[in-house]
Amino acid sequence: MTATVPTGDHDVVAIGCGPFNLGLAALASTVDDVDLVVLEERPELTWHRGMMFGDASMQVNFLADLVTLVAPWHPLSFLAYLHDMDRLYTFTVRENFFPSRREYEDYLRWAAARLPSVRFSHRVDQVRWDAAGQRFTVDAVRGDGTRLRMRARDLVLGIGTAPYVPDALAGLPEPVLLHTSDYLYRASDVAAAGKVTVVGSGQSGAEVVVDLLGRNVEGGPAVSWLTRTSSFAPLDYTKMNLELTTPAYMRYFHSLPEGVRDRLVKEQWQFYKGISTDTLEEIHELLYRRQLEHGLAEVELRFGIAVESAAVDEESGRAVLTCRHRDTGECFTHTTDLVVAATGYRNRTPAFLAPVDDLLLRDERGRPRVRADHSVELADGVTGRVFVANAEIHSHGVSAPNLDIGAVRNATILNAITGRETYRLPQRSAFTSFDVPRAVS
Repeated sequence: MTATVPTGDHDVVAIGCGPFNLGLAALASTVDDVDLVVLEERPELTWHRGMMFGDASMQVNFLADLVTLVAPWHPLSFLAYLHDMDRLYTFTVRENFFPSRREYEDYLRWAAARLPSVRFSHRVDQVRWDAAGQRFTVDAVRGDGTRLRMRARDLVLGIGTAPYVPDALAGLPEPVLLHTSDYLYRASDVAAAGKVTVVGSGQSGAEVVVDLLGRNVEGGPAVSWLTRTSSFAPLDYTKMNLELTTPAYMRYFHSLPEGVRDRLVKEQWQFYKGISTDTLEEIHELLYRRQLEHGLAEVELRFGIAVESAAVDEESGRAVLTCRHRDTGECFTHTTDLVVAATGYRNRTPAFLAPVDDLLLRDERGRPRVRADHSVELADGVTGRVFVANAEIHSHGVSAPNLDIGAVRNATILNAITGRETYRLPQRSAFTSFDVPRAVS
């Protein structure tokens, strides 16, 4: 058996290195009395490579980087990256403050390369609570097979979400099913299909439809787009609705009863499940263009369609979806060569947390009870803290997955860890007042 190598104590071990924990490492890098390490099982930082279309743009502006919204002077800001790459002047002349996804990923990789606290090829195997030492013990395996053990007062979980395929589609075999997160990796399968069906809408589904319509106009496969929503709805990114992404609204949302929070998350779906107006216009333009061509494969768009089950036809090898028209209740079958599941992502409970699972307090629906400072409520006697990043929509609202809240959340976590205002948090972030007015005497 390989021996475990102890590597010492840290103030914080952050697990997972997506944009959120990378931003935490960036902010912590300028705080002298915080010893923080980030462990990531992948050998390098990649970000949504399966949806990295050449012209794909971010939906948040460059100020929503790792640090700027709480530390505009920080050396790991997006502007510092542009300056280092000698693109600051041309970015300014461009007059488009929404970077491409490719440029944003390059910025993340640039920042990670400047943070020695970030350790790639480190897979966390298990986490335990050492009651005697009042520390979490973190066991990890390095890329070369070395087993490591480190201790930390606090943990931050930023492992991200996992692609979600609903039960209705989950029984389909891989040759006829892919998730949008793998779309570009499966480009040869898409090109070989005679008919591709996208199930689900949202921004990812719409971007796949843009790609498929572009292929269709050039003589490519037939395209179907089925979604259960009542329309191909746009993202509501109007300025006043964006006040739902502010720290002020997040504080208000957290103060509400659990049932009210759950209702609001359902009502606010268009904020995070809609489609950008630019993408909708691009789809319409492609649909218009194909009217000028002849002999193209069929295209159909249908909303209000629920896919209830799916199977493979043994004779043809094609996928057969059993669908229900939600307005009329009528059922029908839909046959296709390839299904693209644009069905989003879900939070996951990592296996490495199993030894401490009984220490995490949960709400009536089994979700972690998360405090305002993003720490999970733990059992009595546990003095360490477990903070979460992008696992708290149910407690903090629909802005929790948004990149533009990342710096504020990380500053909140660091303030809690240090016990002082290490970073000043915004106090006036919204024009809207969300709570009940108080009587003035």
